[in-house]
Amino acid sequence: MAPPLEHVEPHVEHTSRTTRRPSGTTRRSLLAGVAALGALGAAGCSRVATASTKDGGDLLERLRAAGVVRLGIAGEIPFGYIDKNGELTGEAPELAKVVFKRLGVDRVQPVPTEFGSLIPGLNSQQFDVVAAGMYVNPERCEQVIFSDPDYQMLDSFIVRKGNPLGLHDYKDVVEKKAKFATGTGYAEIQYAVEAGYKESDILIVPDQVAGLNAVEAGRVDVFAGTALTTREVVKKSAKAEVTEPFKPVVGGRPHVDGGAFAFRPTETKLRDAFNVELRKLKKSGELLRILKPFGFTEAEMTDLTAKELCGG
Repeated sequence: MAPPLEHVEPHVEHTSRTTRRPSGTTRRSLLAGVAALGALGAAGCSRVATASTKDGGDLLERLRAAGVVRLGIAGEIPFGYIDKNGELTGEAPELAKVVFKRLGVDRVQPVPTEFGSLIPGLNSQQFDVVAAGMYVNPERCEQVIFSDPDYQMLDSFIVRKGNPLGLHDYKDVVEKKAKFATGTGYAEIQYAVEAGYKESDILIVPDQVAGLNAVEAGRVDVFAGTALTTREVVKKSAKAEVTEPFKPVVGGRPHVDGGAFAFRPTETKLRDAFNVELRKLKKSGELLRILKPFGFTEAEMTDLTAKELCGG
């Protein structure tokens, strides 16, 4: 079920985290533990039991009885992936381990798939929860329900060393007629289009690694992704650098994205119970401790709500 990956989006994110278009397509990611990912994907393709559609669903009770929750992941560093030792990790799975333990579910099991298949896979009950750092946006909110975001994220560019064209936001890209690239299904596609860039002129590449390669080779002037994934991927590059994070403009206003867990629309009880524990982790500061090993900082912590990002 899980072909070789780029986060990676999730993240990516996740990066990068997500386009405002139907189908849940978004970030693609770095290659991590491909052999283990494929093996786990094959093992995780069986469907979960059909959920109740009454009174907020009974999935939480069934997960407690089974002692395990299946997490849909997209193999995206740092959002949700299989590491070199074949172990499930990433910001979303590590957070899920803590939250579900508090909810009485001792184990998590990964079900790897492509990012664009996460929402269809969730709604066809191939797994119980999406744990891939998925961005919350109105289109996705029509298909699933989200927890409140566990992180927020700005955009950033990969450019050649010295940033010769002086590209700092999408407006610069348009005004300077820069050759622009971003990832398959990335939210950055729409952000560039909103700034006036012609969509047919955008070079779409699989992920941030391919984006870095395109910049280094001079095929494009700039690659857009999340601030987290772009700063991670350029660390070993001698030819490229990352710009300062910035807010894309959406609907004429600066916009901040937020990533969260996704649940089937019938499972409001599980989503609400998840949110209760998430709020406790935010208040205590433990959330940052969990996410920090994956490159998240205080700047990525957020009080955004799913309701705000869904447009409601």
